[in-house]
Amino acid sequence: MNETPTNYVSSRVLKLNVGFLLADGPAHSHDSVLDFPRVRVSDDLTLEYVRGPLRLSRTKEGVLVQAQLEAGIDDECCRCLEPVHRVVHVELEELYGYHSEMQAEFTIGEDANLDLGPLLRDEVLIVTSSRTVCMDDCKGLCPECGANLNRTTCDCHLEILDPRMAVLKKLLDP
Repeated sequence: MNETPTNYVSSRVLKLNVGFLLADGPAHSHDSVLDFPRVRVSDDLTLEYVRGPLRLSRTKEGVLVQAQLEAGIDDECCRCLEPVHRVVHVELEELYGYHSEMQAEFTIGEDANLDLGPLLRDEVLIVTSSRTVCMDDCKGLCPECGANLNRTTCDCHLEILDPRMAVLKKLLDP
């Protein structure tokens, strides 16, 4: 049985204090590099790492976040359910509103903190929405006994319920 390590960095590391940038006024920016080990972004997403350049630019409306991040994510093959490690590239570009009357999806709190967590979660889930396979020719699981057909063969004989599909079974027979 595989045990997943539970130690990770809290999502608090994704909360950035931008008070200094707000005080500087529009047309100022700050460049930095994110490099976090295993980080829990939300209850349903833990990344093995997050790294890449980050630019915060002050505008009249708030702070523009721009980043090109690389993240490691543990996934599973959609055919055989084996664990698969994926590297995903996420491009962030979002305006965090500062004024309370501004209609923005992401805002800067009264404490001048900007939370990258929800934005990063949304973008990673979009990038990883496609199905993952462990290898291009993954054979998957036997629908009868559940055996991983990449590792073993089974003696199950699938009954073809739809006679139109019987021709396809010939492709599987040696």
